[in-house]
Amino acid sequence: MDRMDIILHPSRERGRTRLSWLDSRHSFSFGHYYEPRRMGFGALRVINEDIVAPGAGFPPHSHANMEIVSIVLAGALAHRDSLGSSDTIQAGDVQRMCAGSGIEHSEYNASQTEPVHFLQIWIVPQRQDRTPGYAQRHFPLEQRDNRWCLVVSPDGRDDSLSIDQQAHIHLTRLDAGKTLEHALEPGQRAWLQLTRGRARLNGHPLAAGDGAAVCGSGVLLLEADSPVEACLFQLQA
Repeated sequence: MDRMDIILHPSRERGRTRLSWLDSRHSFSFGHYYEPRRMGFGALRVINEDIVAPGAGFPPHSHANMEIVSIVLAGALAHRDSLGSSDTIQAGDVQRMCAGSGIEHSEYNASQTEPVHFLQIWIVPQRQDRTPGYAQRHFPLEQRDNRWCLVVSPDGRDDSLSIDQQAHIHLTRLDAGKTLEHALEPGQRAWLQLTRGRARLNGHPLAAGDGAAVCGSGVLLLEADSPVEACLFQLQA
């Protein structure tokens, strides 16, 4: 018989960085927030939910040896990096940056009037000191309606963005009263991050900002009690 353990990580227990221009919630230890029990989940190292004020943002800074994924939930995010990439990421867009041997980038709210709300995700790569790289792709929001939409994978299948790790990221928008399944095989684990609404994961109640760590094989069942948006990470155990 399949056995699946689910541990909830309530939004209120996340770390927080609050500045005049930034409100950031940290699912795992990040910056000045340090919690030794929350140093990541498998290869998943960072999930930051950021709200950046109009016209503000992160000035140029460096990264190395990390796969960095940005998912805009609302608004628009302007990106520049040392590879010469210059893009604006909007709702429906997903960005992947391979920091590799070293990359410098900046992220700013592209609007002077509206905040930008996005997830910044760090995943530890399988290999060190790779050649840095950048990619961005638009995934029409309707592709997420009441289904899982694969946006990141190890092999770029189904037109997803590829990363150097055995990790998959799926997004969904689920109508109230709808359910959605996802099967986990032996040797896999998952993290679900709810970004909007209220739902139940295999009977466990979740609200916006809550996370759930899942270990063991079996079927995940997400039931929407209201309109829901969620991000599902499938990882190696």
